[in-house]
Amino acid sequence: MARGLVALGLWRKALVASVRRDGPDLSARQMALLLTVYLCDPPHTVRGLAATLAISKPAITRALDRLSALGFVKRKRDAEDRRNVLVQRTVAGSVFLSEFSELVIEAGAVAPDDLAELVKADAMRSLAQAEFDRVRTQVTAIVGDE
Repeated sequence: MARGLVALGLWRKALVASVRRDGPDLSARQMALLLTVYLCDPPHTVRGLAATLAISKPAITRALDRLSALGFVKRKRDAEDRRNVLVQRTVAGSVFLSEFSELVIEAGAVAPDDLAELVKADAMRSLAQAEFDRVRTQVTAIVGDE
């Protein structure tokens, strides 16, 4: 649970920094879509993105409308199959994600005092686990002898 709380704390810190700065405030769906377009190999189609994210094509279209309006992605008809719309990366989207990644890195930066506390907590956890294992071995030996 402690690791989960730390992870959520880092995510919260990065998100708070993101909403405080000048720039767009993306929904979780828009951010997931943007990250998918930028971190997964192209080509990307509405149908493919919907399948990857397990959400409806209309939901993808709405998110793409917003991301396109911001200039973070662009749509282009597939020359080979005019029924498909390809979703492509843009420089503006790359810049946005680069800046967001810096916020995530900063959120993960640990102050020296905090690092000392984390090291101490890990050491205490290791000691507690070792003591638990020792007692369990003794109990198992006693129960096994009966």
